[in-house]
Amino acid sequence: MKVKEIMTKDAISVDKDEDLKHVLDLMKKHDITKIPVVEDKKIMGIVTDNLIAYKLGSIRKRGISTSRLHASSVTEKEIEAISPNTDVKKILKMVGKPGPTMLPVVEKGKLVGVVTKADLLFLVDSKKPLDTVMQRNTHTVSPEDRIVHARRVMIDENVARLPVVDQGKLSGIISDVEIAFAFAKLKRSFSLGHQKHRLDELLVKNVMKSPVLWTTRSVSVTDAAKLMMKHHIGSLPVIEDDILVGIVTRTDLLKTVSL
Repeated sequence: MKVKEIMTKDAISVDKDEDLKHVLDLMKKHDITKIPVVEDKKIMGIVTDNLIAYKLGSIRKRGISTSRLHASSVTEKEIEAISPNTDVKKILKMVGKPGPTMLPVVEKGKLVGVVTKADLLFLVDSKKPLDTVMQRNTHTVSPEDRIVHARRVMIDENVARLPVVDQGKLSGIISDVEIAFAFAKLKRSFSLGHQKHRLDELLVKNVMKSPVLWTTRSVSVTDAAKLMMKHHIGSLPVIEDDILVGIVTRTDLLKTVSL
């Protein structure tokens, strides 16, 4: 199976000089977290929600508005481009390794599509229960934790999202994209002198996504993949007796695929 058979062909992209506000508007409109950055249709890198959250949250950049930042300032440039004829087996070997989770597909020097983990989920075919692949040692935050604390946990533990738990029960989930949108809104809403204080006081409960789609450990790996595809989500918290017992991500599911 070749990449051209599964890739997203009409990928949304932005010019390197587009302002960050436009990038965020595209992410929200199309419910995406990564966008290829191009110059004259040639791939330069990928804008990621992670870099946006970092850039907007860093103290040294607190006085810069989203309209003054450009796509190039939040672009991951260390990327590996693939061709339409690349074997999908090669892509699967890259799942879970460090680096952007979106692979630009390039032909004759021009961007012709992208491949994401979401594009690969249809390959998941296993009747094994989710219990066999889910992550049990799940890092969490509480609704009353500050966003700066949640970001620090995500960075230190190298995770893209955190379940929000209140007295053992799931109340939401927070990821880089929610944080990026929150930071951008804060910068638009408050003057420079008030931004740092507002940033420091921003709480998880004000930003988290809720309610959250979840599942149980007895659900099959394939059914979990179908749920993720249907609802366009990257993870599923696993609940037992109303208590969070784990989480499963696209990466966990794709590691079960063997072509």
